[in-house]
Amino acid sequence: MTTVKTGLSRKLLTRVLSVYFILTVIVTIGQIFTEYLSTKNHIESELKTLKNTFSTSLTRAIWELNTPQATSIAEGLLELPIIEGVQIRDEMGEYIANLGNTSEQVSTPVQSGVMQDHTGGIFGYSFPLIFEFSGRASHVGDVTLYSSFDIIFGRIEVGVFFLVGNAIIKTTFLVFLFMTAFRRMLSEPLAEITEQMGAFDAEHPHESKIAVFVEDDNELRQLQYSYNQVIDDLIISQNKLHGTQEALQRAYRQLDEQNLLLEQEVARKTASLSQIMLDLEQQKDELIANQRELRQENEHRKRVEDELRERNTELARSMEVLDQTKDQLVESERMASLGGLVAGITHDVNTPLGVSVTAASFLQDRIATLQKGYEQKSLTNSQMNAFIEDAQQTSALLMSNLHRAGELIASFKQISVDQTSEAERTFNLKVYLDEVVQALAPHFKKNAHTISIQCPLDLVVRCAPGVIAQLMTNMIINSLIHGFETMRKGRIEVEVSVDDTNVTLVYKDNGKGLTEAQLDKLFDAFFTTRQDKGGSGLGTHIMYNLVTQTLDGTIKADSAPGEGLRYHITFPHHQ
Repeated sequence: MTTVKTGLSRKLLTRVLSVYFILTVIVTIGQIFTEYLSTKNHIESELKTLKNTFSTSLTRAIWELNTPQATSIAEGLLELPIIEGVQIRDEMGEYIANLGNTSEQVSTPVQSGVMQDHTGGIFGYSFPLIFEFSGRASHVGDVTLYSSFDIIFGRIEVGVFFLVGNAIIKTTFLVFLFMTAFRRMLSEPLAEITEQMGAFDAEHPHESKIAVFVEDDNELRQLQYSYNQVIDDLIISQNKLHGTQEALQRAYRQLDEQNLLLEQEVARKTASLSQIMLDLEQQKDELIANQRELRQENEHRKRVEDELRERNTELARSMEVLDQTKDQLVESERMASLGGLVAGITHDVNTPLGVSVTAASFLQDRIATLQKGYEQKSLTNSQMNAFIEDAQQTSALLMSNLHRAGELIASFKQISVDQTSEAERTFNLKVYLDEVVQALAPHFKKNAHTISIQCPLDLVVRCAPGVIAQLMTNMIINSLIHGFETMRKGRIEVEVSVDDTNVTLVYKDNGKGLTEAQLDKLFDAFFTTRQDKGGSGLGTHIMYNLVTQTLDGTIKADSAPGEGLRYHITFPHHQ
């Protein structure tokens, strides 16, 4: 049997005792440190108590400039067991006495009692000397009393030795107790079990059971029981194995008989197999011919693949040309929308400008008449009053029409600049929507269509305003051209709402609507219901790209025949 190099009980005992030893060292050190701190605090209290003992006489001696007496007091303090050094300074920070083990101090006088640690294992208590005379306090100097670690250790030396000795005695006793308990309860029973298990005889397993005396019903007894149970199972298995071996021998005899029959059958099968091999040779020749035809077919397919690659390359170039053409068509669509605004705004501006020209011409004629009467000295008060009244009415008419024309031009200028630029700016959405509708007003003059906008008056957004103008223009023009194609009185409603993160714009009309098939293709490029009437099919496609790419939002459309068209647009709210 192989000898165990590291016993389980020894390893367990070593770990337990190591943990106990570490804990004992930590606790002992903690107790010594606590005793040290307690003793140091006691000595500091004694140093503070000494202040009341000699400060009065020392203060008077310094006040009276009696340096020998002050030195004598310092020497007397140095004789005390807890004092290792004394420093006495005057009010200028000059040393009167500097005796024993001391440390250099700053020149600033001490203003209040303070305890301070110094290098070399010493610490000191410094306090000022105040002399009171005629109700007035005067600072005459300061005193520092020094003590050291040696004094503290001298007081706690016996206690430290007692703590260390106590820890050593307890550790020694515990080591002896653990070693005895481990040897009796674990090492010896384990050794006996190991010895009996090492004597296992496979030929006589019933004699290999282990019998170890264990006082308690513990793991060792369970190990003994489990091992003996394994021996019992092994005996049962051996008995079954003997029966199986006998059955196997009978099966071998039957197998020999079957082998004879099988050899006879193999002989018969060999003859038929030879015929099958001849057939396989013929099939092999046919397979070789088929492989030759397949190789020719593969070469043909390679030529076809080369032609397909050339066609794909040509198709890719055509797609690039198509994308460029598409971009040009999109830009043309935007310019066409801006051109529609120009035509409408030109007609609206011409009306107030024509009225203004007529008014200015009338006013010019009246001024010429007035000047002629003035030169001929035939001007009367009634003529002058009539001229003033006409001039007031004409100037009022002229100003109102010029103001109207200026508003139209300013609105068109802002919208046209926004539509040709994608620069972002902050603007009031309600005011801007009204300006877009005002710019599109000429398109509503020839019919009875109406448009209403519901939007918070203080809603301010930051985005490219040209995008909003392009969206509104495309939706309104599409409603006028497609939705209201056969209607005289259409209605457009725009509702704008806002929450913490998004702005929602809902546009709807009561036009003829779209079928389900048309609605599925609404945002596709080049899709239009007026292909035969010059429609480009890019208006809604531009809208989709503006919302999803420029505004980083979403756009959805709902419609049914006879129920109008509804757009639901959502984009982030940036202020």
